[in-house]
Amino acid sequence: MKLKKGALLNYLDFDSVYCLLSLRNAKILSDYFKLLDVHNRNTLNDIQFYHFMHHVTDLKKKEIMMTFDMLDWNASGEIGFEQFYMLVCILLCCEYHVEKNFIFRHSRPVFELLDMDGGRTISPAEFQASGFLFNLKGHALDKIFYEFDVSGDEHLNYKEFKMFTMACIDMQEDTKKMRK
Repeated sequence: MKLKKGALLNYLDFDSVYCLLSLRNAKILSDYFKLLDVHNRNTLNDIQFYHFMHHVTDLKKKEIMMTFDMLDWNASGEIGFEQFYMLVCILLCCEYHVEKNFIFRHSRPVFELLDMDGGRTISPAEFQASGFLFNLKGHALDKIFYEFDVSGDEHLNYKEFKMFTMACIDMQEDTKKMRK
């Protein structure tokens, strides 16, 4: 997933260590959200969300709508600023290539986001379907999944997912060392 050039998000100051926006940039994002909220309901519906994502990312319609469904935690057909902020941080972490750091720093919300059926576990299908959010794709994704499924039940619970996030950070640090 990539941001398109010229989008406002490209100009926000993103802390790639903690994977958060500064307070000033969070305020800018809040004002931007209010501009997108043409109905003045402090939410974005699926159509507003689709057009925003189509304008700022290279995602296809199916991926955009899946992302909306994942963020619409209470199935109200709308997302609020909290979900929008999380989405923007995910978009920026992909732009700065710190996806694994984001997953590690925000493991609980990411786990809940990837747990599409609300079963408190992540199935291989959920993992595969939502991997595009963090640029996780292909056969390697399956390998990673089964490597951390310690219980062998073909689902990752939160503890197994947390181990996965720690291993991702270790792999990222090893890769940096090898590059140097």
